[in-house]
Amino acid sequence: MPKLFIQIPCYNEAETLGVTLQELPRTLPGVDSVQWLVIDDGSSDRTGEVAREHGVEHVVRLGVNRGLSNAFMVGIDYCIRNGADIIVNTDADNQYHAGDIPALIAPILRGEADIVVGARPIEEIAHFSPLKKLLQRLGSWVVRMASGTDIPDAPSGFRAMTRDAAMRLNCFNSYTYTLETIIQAGRKNMAIVSVPIRVNADLRPSRLVRSIPSYVQQSLFTIVRIFMTYRPFRFFAAPGLISIAIGLIPTLRFLYFYSQGLGQGNVQSLIYSGLFLGGGALLIVVGLLADLIGVNRMLLEDIRWRLRQAEYREHRREQQ
Repeated sequence: MPKLFIQIPCYNEAETLGVTLQELPRTLPGVDSVQWLVIDDGSSDRTGEVAREHGVEHVVRLGVNRGLSNAFMVGIDYCIRNGADIIVNTDADNQYHAGDIPALIAPILRGEADIVVGARPIEEIAHFSPLKKLLQRLGSWVVRMASGTDIPDAPSGFRAMTRDAAMRLNCFNSYTYTLETIIQAGRKNMAIVSVPIRVNADLRPSRLVRSIPSYVQQSLFTIVRIFMTYRPFRFFAAPGLISIAIGLIPTLRFLYFYSQGLGQGNVQSLIYSGLFLGGGALLIVVGLLADLIGVNRMLLEDIRWRLRQAEYREHRREQQ
């Protein structure tokens, strides 16, 4: 039976981590063993000590705070190196109901999914403001558009994945890993599904949402960056085509007056037309170049996946 790791990225979570750990399971049906991993992301409080006091077998401490995405990827690499067959990621603030972990891993155990994302009842969460709920829906819609998946709660951090799926993931966004990893899974044709989950009462304010203006700014930046990275041709070509269409209007205007013998006084239309047509053509060329760079990135990600597989096999041979 498979070996399961539950990983928790933490940054100054001494007050809430104990509550979270008390709810986590030690045994699960269909799983040979359950081990806990806490990634202490440069905390200045007793996060690491609290983890050990509650029986966490694996505690990885980062010397400085690297951010949620980096802590998540450090945990993924650690789980892979230590023989995890299934990895469950959850938050240290006990937001997600640990009793739903069996439902989260069930599609993986049945061989139906590589990644499973827990879908929270967003509209029923009282401490989510209307603006945050709107941004959650917007972010999920962008992810569905960019990835071709059907994940209703893309920002959810409560998720499970197979070892092979974890090896294929790469995160470049320092703010959050949630959206980007789903897009990668969709573009790499992984089987990714969603299951409904429950949430617990709010223990502390969100670390990602320090203020509504900051959250809006970070969310919009993340969404724009996602489209720019994973749909580069569409991102640049769409405004390029719009610019070309706008540039054609003064061209047609000039041609109309020219046909009436009045072209001499309307040369400025050609100047405006040249600016828009040139700008549109430039955007389309940039989109083509960005698309080619995206192809190279996918090749590099495939090479990294193969290296991870080789490192895992070597590590397993050393342990035997």
